[in-house]
Amino acid sequence: MLWPEAIRNTVKIGPDREIATVYPYRSACPKSVWRTLITEAQSHITIAGYTNYFLWLEHPNLAKVLKRKAEQGCKIRFLIGDPDSDVTRHREAIEAVPLTVSTRIRITLAELEQLKGVSGIEARFGDEHIAMSVFQFDAEMLVTPHLAKLVGHDSPMLHLKRYQDDGLYDRFAYHVDELWSAGRNIWQGPTSR
Repeated sequence: MLWPEAIRNTVKIGPDREIATVYPYRSACPKSVWRTLITEAQSHITIAGYTNYFLWLEHPNLAKVLKRKAEQGCKIRFLIGDPDSDVTRHREAIEAVPLTVSTRIRITLAELEQLKGVSGIEARFGDEHIAMSVFQFDAEMLVTPHLAKLVGHDSPMLHLKRYQDDGLYDRFAYHVDELWSAGRNIWQGPTSR
């Protein structure tokens, strides 16, 4: 009653205040947003996309940047799909695109080899996040729910900022932590928790 309707429609005061921006396509998010989030993160970065291959293509020297961040104390986690799993093969059949899911994962695996053994950087396989990618940068996050037969860049994306306990940010962070705990270390074979 105190605020005119125009202000109430402009200023977010409810649970949706954690939604900073919505992109109808992940590919519509400017590279500068990714660059800023990666550069400004200080405590942790989690890259939990099923393939993550686009990051290496769109951000030259990403491995060097992540290595430097890890050396400065930033904890970095990668959760990717297993290129040889049944889940991956099934998704390839659904997408039916020339650049297959397993090929995209192998691009990431090749790039991750540059980071193998760097203290503070971990990488795990997991297949349960096939339908959603979550990229976490301290108190900000990019979330892509994958739609039907579409590849990641054609699916929508939310940019979230953490403002409250048990809000959208915390819900997605919990989701990623659960998937991470069930993941399999890609550099050591058996599950490493």
